[in-house]
Amino acid sequence: MFPWLAFGHMMPWLELAKYLKKSLDLLQQPVTQLLGSLRPDWIFYDFAQYWTGPIAAQLGIKSSFFSICIPAFLGFLGPPSVLIDGGDYRKKPEDFTVAPNWVDFPTTVAYTYYDIKNTFDCVEDDASGVNDLIRIGLSARNCDVVTVRSCSEFDSDWLRLLDNIYEKPVLPVGQLPPPPPAAEADPTAWGSIKEWLDEQGSGSVVYVAFGSEAKPSQDQLTELALGIENSGLPFFWVLRTRRGESDPDEIELPPGFEERTRGRGIVCTSWAPQLRILGHDSVGGFLTHSGWSSVVEALSLRRALILLTFYSDQGINARVLEERELGYCIPRDESDGSFTRDSVAESLRVVMVSEEGKIYRDRAKEMSGLFGDRGRQSRYVDNLLAHLLNNE
Repeated sequence: MFPWLAFGHMMPWLELAKYLKKSLDLLQQPVTQLLGSLRPDWIFYDFAQYWTGPIAAQLGIKSSFFSICIPAFLGFLGPPSVLIDGGDYRKKPEDFTVAPNWVDFPTTVAYTYYDIKNTFDCVEDDASGVNDLIRIGLSARNCDVVTVRSCSEFDSDWLRLLDNIYEKPVLPVGQLPPPPPAAEADPTAWGSIKEWLDEQGSGSVVYVAFGSEAKPSQDQLTELALGIENSGLPFFWVLRTRRGESDPDEIELPPGFEERTRGRGIVCTSWAPQLRILGHDSVGGFLTHSGWSSVVEALSLRRALILLTFYSDQGINARVLEERELGYCIPRDESDGSFTRDSVAESLRVVMVSEEGKIYRDRAKEMSGLFGDRGRQSRYVDNLLAHLLNNE
């Protein structure tokens, strides 16, 4: 397996990996032989290959666990001992709806009840016998340094917490904003999208996308669609009706939706150039699943965020954004996470056009100076390289 290193791309691979981890773990001996022959100064690894750290140490090679999840998510999970040894005092879903006791600064960041219910299937052992939380804990415990997608201007408290609970250096590598999009290989696809966007008012369009893996249920899709329709706002919606050809449960838009919104909105069921769309002047807001790659893209381009989470780290990401008034979470039923078309429509209007939501539009513009500053973000990579060279 060789996925593209972006969380939205990696999620479907992780689903398949549940069945392949047992085979993946059989690579320990070949990896040992490979590292023994290559003799690199450093090796970086993801949590799934948690056994890389001990192999590297045995060979005298320095190692780093690199997390593409934000520091708040890792900090919320807790110290390696909690993840590995089963010492977490949190036993019920309700226990995860407040900040854990090792967080030593004021914060509202925690899971909602419905988010935690949808997230922690990974704590169950799979065919490999080692669940994802144990892999994360062992990855953090057995490396020389932890590297994380973050910057100190945004995550200083959480980075300091990770330093304390991991008891080793934790180095931010920056937010890793994407480069400006190059010329499209197929300019016709972007050309037709751009033509429609050019006809819309500045900052008026809501871009809707939930990544490459998150798929709403049929009930959720219906409420989403009718809420988008009732908002009265122009929209561009990249909709995944299936998780791939093998997904038997295709979801469908409500009858007549596309006819009723024709001219005001576009539903795209194929790939779309997200970065180009977000960068267009007509786009003012982004209804997103809170995947961090999408968040970085949106904030670097000054786009206000409307948040609708599904699973994994998305719930913590959303709470971080909500706490800093960088994103507005669509109101949902606390027990099952359901939402209504009215809550969708009202949330979109709040963030896009209301005086109440001006704070989200203003804060997104402020954050573009941090997230979109490629020079500032690249200095984190320079600092990382300096650390690696000084600690060979």
